[in-house]
Formats: sequence, structure tokens, C-alpha cells
Amino acid sequence: MPILDRRALLGTTLALATSSPGRAQDAWPSRSVTLVMPVAPGGPGDVIGRPLGQYLAAEFGQPFVIDNRTGAGGTIGVDHAVRSRPDGHTLLIYSNSTYTIAPHLYPMPYDNVASIVPVALIAGAPSFVCVHRSVPANTLAELIALAKRQPEGLTFATAGIGFTSHLATELFMAKSGISMLHVPYRGGAPAAQAIVAGEVQVNFMEAALVRSLLPTGNIRPLAVTSRQRHPLMPEVPTLDESGVPGFESATYWSMVAPAGVPQPILAKLTAAVLRYLALPATQAQLTNAGFLPIGGDGAAFTRHQAEDSAKWGEIIRARGIRI
Repeated sequence: MPILDRRALLGTTLALATSSPGRAQDAWPSRSVTLVMPVAPGGPGDVIGRPLGQYLAAEFGQPFVIDNRTGAGGTIGVDHAVRSRPDGHTLLIYSNSTYTIAPHLYPMPYDNVASIVPVALIAGAPSFVCVHRSVPANTLAELIALAKRQPEGLTFATAGIGFTSHLATELFMAKSGISMLHVPYRGGAPAAQAIVAGEVQVNFMEAALVRSLLPTGNIRPLAVTSRQRHPLMPEVPTLDESGVPGFESATYWSMVAPAGVPQPILAKLTAAVLRYLALPATQAQLTNAGFLPIGGDGAAFTRHQAEDSAKWGEIIRARGIRI
């Protein structure tokens, strides 16, 4: 996904804001709005959801309350949200870990496409390919060459089987023709601690975490998984630049609503979210937290969901990944 284009975004926002109002739009919101987030509090989801909820509350004059519901790859929270009354008072903010990866790994109690209507594609958080300082590789090409000389001689940490970091590493190995040994941990924090301690050699980690670990002197970022370099560490090349053509991976965050929410309400929501994402303060806040703001409307989400699902579904099947 490209970094947000402010001029294009403002044009989309203006078009949405001038949509026909209708009675449903006039009446909404008539009470507090619940933002279901199928992730634990305190993580990257909070960086997306809480400031956005505060902005929407100020815009619409009603509280926007975060409801964290975790479990089963996020599907428990999603199932609760999509079964809610489709009146615009229950919304869902979730990542592609849930809306494009989980359907290939878990039984779905809901239709992953038909049960929701998109509001906006918010932002993406790419990862950095990092190695422990003991690894004799200063570039991605050197890491690939080392791994080819030592099949499964290198180990890589992830936050767990089926997480975005795991699938991104599997995609990297498939595209570069190498094999490394997977060491799954129970979350991103212990996986990060493992590479700092030298228990593993490789880890795909998001920008904010990488920056916090750089002062230890124990890790070295070699490449970033986005299509363009990350503003936080512009000196680090992309995988595409480093000899892995067409590589792209990120944790994307989006807002959707239960199927059946009236279009005037959706248009009102989309316009507000895009206004929020166009603010320089929002873009600075997200970028500093490791995200790349996107600001895509519902159609952009629909395209992204289809493409992302196809990519990760193929990797999951080809690599035999099971929970």
C-alpha cells in the first residue's frame, strides 16, 4: 500500500461529505458507539483505535468506547461485532491478521466477507528484517547467501504460528530460496527478547520495537518489508531493493461495520476517518509509532482484503502451516 496521498484523500473526503444525508444519517449516532477491537489492550491496536475513537467522539458528540475482545486469532471479537445490530453503533477495528490470515487457519463462525461492510483502510505497519549482531551479514544479500550455505542453520523468532511476522518470514524464505528453523514464541515481546539475547538469529519486527531495541547494540536491521522505505529509518532498504523482487508485507488496520449498516452512516464514518488521517498531527503520530498512514475508502479495503487473503492463503497452503 502507498503512503497516504493527502490531496487525493481530501478529494475523497469532500465527495463523501456531500453524499445525500437521509434520515438514518441524521439520527446517527443517537448514543455511545462501541469500537470492538479483537486484540489485547496496550498493543499496536491502541495506537490506531484510541486516538481515532477520541477524534470521532469529538466529531459526532457521542462517546466512542473501545471494547477489547480477544481469542481464536481475533475471531471471537469479530463474531460479536458482526452479530450486533447494524445501526452504526457497533463498529470493528481489526488487522489483516484477523480479516485475511485467520480465515485460512481457524474455523469461521461468520462469513468473512459477507458479514461486514468496509468503512476505511487506516494504516499499515511493515516489519524490519533484523539479525543478531553475531550474524556475519550486513546486508540482506549476505543473509540470504549465509542461509543458503547453512540450510536450517539459522533460526528465526516469531510471535507465534500464523502471526504476520511468521508468514512474512515464510514468504521471504520462499521467494529467496532459503530455509531457516522456526522458533515460535508466545507473543512479540518474548520473541524480541530472544533475538536481543542471541537465542535466535533472525526476527521480523515492526519499526517501533526495532527502534526501542537498537540502543542495546544487539540487533541490526537489514531491510524493510514495505514497498517504500520507512520514514523512521530511511537508511534501511526495502526487500525489493535488496534482491527479493515484489516483496511486500505489513500488518494492516481497518475499520468495518456489520453488514446492513445504512450507506449514509457508512459515508459519514468514512469521511470522518479520512479527515482524521489527513491531519498532519495524525500522520506524525502514526509514523512515529511505526505505521504508514493509508487513508483508503471502502473500495480500497475491499481490494486490499481480496489481494491480501489470496497472498497469505497461498503461503499457508504451500508451506503447510497449521495451528
